[in-house]
Amino acid sequence: MSKAAILIREIKIEDDAQVAQVIRAVLVEMGVPKVGTAYADKALDEMTATYDKDNATYFVVEDQGKIIGGAGIAQLENFEGSICELQKMYFLPEARGKGLGAKMMEICLKKAKSFGYEKCYLETLPYMKDATKLYSRTGFEPLEGPMGDTGHYSCNVWMLKSL
Repeated sequence: MSKAAILIREIKIEDDAQVAQVIRAVLVEMGVPKVGTAYADKALDEMTATYDKDNATYFVVEDQGKIIGGAGIAQLENFEGSICELQKMYFLPEARGKGLGAKMMEICLKKAKSFGYEKCYLETLPYMKDATKLYSRTGFEPLEGPMGDTGHYSCNVWMLKSL
């Protein structure tokens, strides 16, 4: 993977199948439950359509035509107020440890701010330690419980950041 070939851009319809494969592969690798997590989300198979709404977007990390990661921003479901959720941030092993997670966070949070969101929420799992470290370094603070209702009842780490 050459740095010059790495591109972070908004998702296109032709990326949908690859993005779903990436997310499911990472979830299986991490031993994530297939129910109560993003694994079961119908949205995984239609990511472009899912994020084709006001104040939402999904970015992919592309390396020479291959999708190796992604992350999105959208209004926190079932929640009133200007809080977005960082969603479906996953990277294949070859994309990890190269600063792409931090770069993706920067791009997503900047976009969230441009949409007018005041805070960003996320959910994860305790054994996704590298991700949780990145979130903490980026200014996310742990919460006592979930906000909104994402349907991801298996995720039991909740974090929030002011934008």
